[in-house]
Amino acid sequence: MNGRDLVRSWGGVGAGRAARGVRAVRAAWHRRRSDALGLPPRGAERARVPGQVRGAEPEPGGGVIRFARSELRIMVAVGGAVFLGWDGAGPEPSYALAAGAPEVDPRAVLEPDKDGGWRVVAERVTVVVSRLGAVEVCTPGGLVLRRELPPRWWEPPAGGAARWTQRAEVAADARFFGLGGHASGPRLRDGTYRLWNGDAAALAVPVQMVVADASAHLVFHDTTWDGSVVLREGEEGAGSGHDRAGRCEVRMDGGPLRCWVIVGPPARVLGTWASLTGAPALPPAWALGHQHAGDFTDEQEVREAVAGHQERDLPLDAVHLDAGHHDGGRPFTVDQDRFPKLPGLAEDLRRDGIRLVSAVEAAVPAVPGDPVYEGGSAVGAFVRDASGRTVRGEGRAGESVFPDFTHARARAWWGGLYEERLEQGFDGFWHGAHEPSARDVFGEPPLPRSARHALEGRGGDHREAHNVDALGMARAAYEGLRELSPGERPFVLSRSGWAGSQRYGGVWPGDVTAGWPGLRASLSVVLGLGLCGMPYAGTDVGGLGADPSPELYLRWLQLGAYLPLLRTRTGARAPWEFGSGVLEHARVALLERRRLLPYLVTLAHLARWTGAPCVRPLWWGAPEDRGLRDCEDAFLLGDALLVAPVLEPGTERRAVRLPRGRWYDTVTERAYEGPGQVLVDAPRSRIPVLARAGAVVPVRGADGTAELEVWAPAAGRTGGGLVVPDAGGGWARPEIERYVTRRDGAGVVVTRESDDGTAEPSRPVRVRGLGGAA
Repeated sequence: MNGRDLVRSWGGVGAGRAARGVRAVRAAWHRRRSDALGLPPRGAERARVPGQVRGAEPEPGGGVIRFARSELRIMVAVGGAVFLGWDGAGPEPSYALAAGAPEVDPRAVLEPDKDGGWRVVAERVTVVVSRLGAVEVCTPGGLVLRRELPPRWWEPPAGGAARWTQRAEVAADARFFGLGGHASGPRLRDGTYRLWNGDAAALAVPVQMVVADASAHLVFHDTTWDGSVVLREGEEGAGSGHDRAGRCEVRMDGGPLRCWVIVGPPARVLGTWASLTGAPALPPAWALGHQHAGDFTDEQEVREAVAGHQERDLPLDAVHLDAGHHDGGRPFTVDQDRFPKLPGLAEDLRRDGIRLVSAVEAAVPAVPGDPVYEGGSAVGAFVRDASGRTVRGEGRAGESVFPDFTHARARAWWGGLYEERLEQGFDGFWHGAHEPSARDVFGEPPLPRSARHALEGRGGDHREAHNVDALGMARAAYEGLRELSPGERPFVLSRSGWAGSQRYGGVWPGDVTAGWPGLRASLSVVLGLGLCGMPYAGTDVGGLGADPSPELYLRWLQLGAYLPLLRTRTGARAPWEFGSGVLEHARVALLERRRLLPYLVTLAHLARWTGAPCVRPLWWGAPEDRGLRDCEDAFLLGDALLVAPVLEPGTERRAVRLPRGRWYDTVTERAYEGPGQVLVDAPRSRIPVLARAGAVVPVRGADGTAELEVWAPAAGRTGGGLVVPDAGGGWARPEIERYVTRRDGAGVVVTRESDDGTAEPSRPVRVRGLGGAA
């Protein structure tokens, strides 16, 4: 922002906010000045490439290949993940890895290859390195999935962080997914995607899932610096019948040039990814129900919102209080004038099965005498500038300071503050805004890039720490809550994050703009985050900004009912404010969500154990199906259900592309055969949902206990499913129930499988689909 921009911004502040505008202008000026003084100038730079190969040193699981001007470390981990690190970079330190560097696979061997190159052969992947530093990642059969060209560095002559670029080619038929989830679609089209949280995306993660006919592979560039990824899809038969390869170019402003590559079917890839970066946190069962958020003016408004849901038979499991309930915008406080009996309110809601969730902001007002400000100052918890002074920026409550979540001492102090929230009766926490990966009133990060961070004792500046700030905040909360309330699973929902954030909770990726494009974007973001290993995600129903139309609100709610996080918000109005027609259909959607709760709980456990996302693209089980790879308007909820939301206004029927097998409409029980495309009804009352033949879906019965909804297998086929019962919020590992289904004449036989043999199901069974006609 230059001087002219500051003046323009000042003009838009308004007379009533003049004091805040002055502070914001001053903070913006200080950021610019701090960066000018605290960051090294960018002058002439020296370009470098690896050069010719000079030799190699085999090691267990791989080895080091030395070039004239660099070296490449290759390591194959147990499970098949491949690490590539240039210039001596190793797997650690890393904010992404859950338990440090993984165990190496001793069977992987570095050996000479043709033309002076080297290769590493492992069980699931082969890595070939040319004499000039190009790297090919191949299937065990020799098909090239990815060819990385020799990297290039640009180094300041006086030393300091070097920029680097890594270009790669993939198959002409390959499609790109991931990068943290983008509104433009789960499939990433040609373009440039910035890797800076809070810019184009609230959560930008350098994780790509590349899917081609030959195989899928995941690539993770483990550096937290600012950068971008330039993607260009390939084209088959382009130019005289030759294929044009897909291209990917990663550009980073600094940090180590290192990456992980995982090859295989999508389920195996994300399972290995979870073993590297950590299992997703398991939300308490209530967090898989309907949650409602709002900036409530007082306790009475909260009670009225809850009563409105109860009087209209709308299931409600949690209420989120925005940061407006704080005293003067100070975190870990309560406005006693508006919420004088907050613990009593929480207890009343809990008796009705409703939990209270608190917004928590990282911006701490710099108010002398405030306990949080004084406590953080005493332990040196706040971010400082290059001269050692505490950095101040503009937050919701005015001039604020920010904890350094890359410092273990700051995290421990911050995590202990949640004791006050628990005493107030809160059961969950929503990190919603004003962390440094958010924006101030002028649309800029509140911290300068030259701000200093601990970075776990290594030291560095905000250019390296910015992207992991929200991860550190989530970690502080999660670990603090584990210590304060060891018998309960923490519920932490973050607006931003980075690779590994799934270890500490779910993701609410910022405010999605209201409108039909926002509805489509909400599905795209959740699918993209799932492919980056973050299964618990969702957006606010109705979006933010403009008032949604009744049809848009209803269609958004119907989609949200099948996403892991279902949250409505007062900004989009309550369902009954859109008229009786919307209310009736909204009740159906919310009741169906509650009915599916045992299935959602099962999927959450499976995500923790296997890394498989709850919401999956249609190509999940058949990545070689090109038609499914290009389908972005439907998804799988687990293995059993296919959900086809309505994403365009005025739609009463829509086309649905089906994976292979028989599928049943869950309302009419009509059967459809895949693969192929079918036309199904999508009346205002519901969106199309189809069940896979043979599936066993645990659902909530009339008495509140789980029962089995079994969809008839096709003749001569079998099926099955898993049920993971959950007590609610504890840590006891539940027993997995495995069921098998088979067609027996005109009926269906369901048995429970165990190590002791087969037995009759102990739960009620309802068989559906027997009367469906293809």
